[in-house]
Amino acid sequence: MATVASIWIQYSCGSYTFGIYSSLLKSSQGYDQSTLETLAVFRNIGTCAGVLAGVIYSAITLRNYSGFCGPWVVQLAGAIQNFLGYFLTWACVVGLIQRPPVPLMCLFMFLSTHSMTFFNTANTVTGVHNFPEYGGTIVGIMKGCLGISGAIVIQVYDTFYKGDPSKFLLMLALLPTFVPLMLMLLVKIYKANIGDDKKHLNGFSAIVLIIAGYLMLIIMLENIFSLPSWARIFTFILLLILLASPLGLAIKAQKEDSKRFLKTFNLESNDAKDQAYHELPSGEGEVNAPLDEKKLSDEEGMNLLQAMCTVNFWLLFIAMICGMGSTQTVINSLSQMGQSLNYTSVEVNSLVSLWSIWNCLGRVGAGYLSDYLLHTRGWTRPLLMSITLAATIIGHIVIASGFPGTLYVGSILMAICDGSFWTLMPTIALDMFGVRHMGTIFNAIGVACPVGSYIFSVRIIGYIYDKEAGGEDHSCFGTREGALGAGLELGQVAVVISGGGGGDESGVEELEDSISNVGKIGLDLGRWIYLDVGGSSGYAALGVGDGARIVFVTRWIQ
Repeated sequence: MATVASIWIQYSCGSYTFGIYSSLLKSSQGYDQSTLETLAVFRNIGTCAGVLAGVIYSAITLRNYSGFCGPWVVQLAGAIQNFLGYFLTWACVVGLIQRPPVPLMCLFMFLSTHSMTFFNTANTVTGVHNFPEYGGTIVGIMKGCLGISGAIVIQVYDTFYKGDPSKFLLMLALLPTFVPLMLMLLVKIYKANIGDDKKHLNGFSAIVLIIAGYLMLIIMLENIFSLPSWARIFTFILLLILLASPLGLAIKAQKEDSKRFLKTFNLESNDAKDQAYHELPSGEGEVNAPLDEKKLSDEEGMNLLQAMCTVNFWLLFIAMICGMGSTQTVINSLSQMGQSLNYTSVEVNSLVSLWSIWNCLGRVGAGYLSDYLLHTRGWTRPLLMSITLAATIIGHIVIASGFPGTLYVGSILMAICDGSFWTLMPTIALDMFGVRHMGTIFNAIGVACPVGSYIFSVRIIGYIYDKEAGGEDHSCFGTREGALGAGLELGQVAVVISGGGGGDESGVEELEDSISNVGKIGLDLGRWIYLDVGGSSGYAALGVGDGARIVFVTRWIQ
């Protein structure tokens, strides 16, 4: 039941939903794109700055664990922060509170997502304690449920409040607050596990993936057809049934464990008749020996300061800056990128929801695959991390091409990679530094995400967007001046610039505005041109298309 309660709490968090209400936040508060990106960065900081949650969890659960001092304390702290952050943001949007200063709104954004680190830490680390042999799988399940929570919450929104983002904010203030409050006492660390862990965990993984597939089907149908209200209610009821299915699996597992325990107890009782009474304590000590060894290994795990003195910690931190920072920039900019490429609001919302679906696949898949390869082939998790980083570079290139449909393809690939990072990073930290302070260490490494997101979102993408945008609403449209940010990975920048007009030199003015001191150079269709700007750097450009043409620009070091 602890795992089921954790899964339901993770489902309610509503991650990756900023794109649904970001436009309302921007228009109601009069923000430009850079300010909006700054708010998004503080959301990311809140999502990743979970060191406090890890410290509290370690302090109250791993020493003198009792009913008065357990994971529920961490869950309660998260529920309070979630309500304050989202409720105050909603109050600002609807006018109950006068327009606050930007730093105060950044604080609201921080609180609303910082709460998720408390839910996530309590559920994930408790799961690792309960299933120590399959840390990757249980982390993938918990992270996958968190990743898919955005799509689940959006389905609730579409069913009851579609078209009113302000009510969506209010729903985020209430739903992720009351669900943890109702279930937090069920999340416990169990001293021993006698069941078939692998079988049960695979069942939970399958349920999560089935729900992800069902949500993807609903999103695709909504993107093609206009579903009537009765159809939305029907699909929502089916979703609720799927969300409740982990309870059935837990009940079945509990029955199997009870039968196994009774069978084992009867065998031990029969054997005890042939043994002297004084021999029982010796046998009991042998049964408990593995648990004692596990407790000893937990105590020997590194704390945060010890981990920070190792090279492995900083290698993992730098890898997360490059990986998580760039993928988070994509999700934070999906709404604006869709707008610049003339996607409808329904399509943009679909992109946000589909991100959650594919992100969930990456989280669950990376956890299961890492455990499978580790146990069967001896492949280490850092190898999978390297493969994921390489796939991230490919995703940036796909989005940067700017061709029709590439935003769908690129966002899917980036979402899978982003999900893989969120699962692989904690499990690698677990393997390297132990479970004793796992919550503190993986949350500390997670700070790399907002660091990378700030570099990508504010300093690069936000700057380019505002420079290309026109009009009082700070909007940017791809048919004329548009701009689409695509990735900075390992020192490279790729920017897509849409230009209009005719002739071989169309798009040159937009290129000239985007790169200072370049000068007007004829741009032939389909031809690479090197633009020397002096010094040790330069640009290469490719003219593509006819009419509303795309210019691909990349910068490199000579």
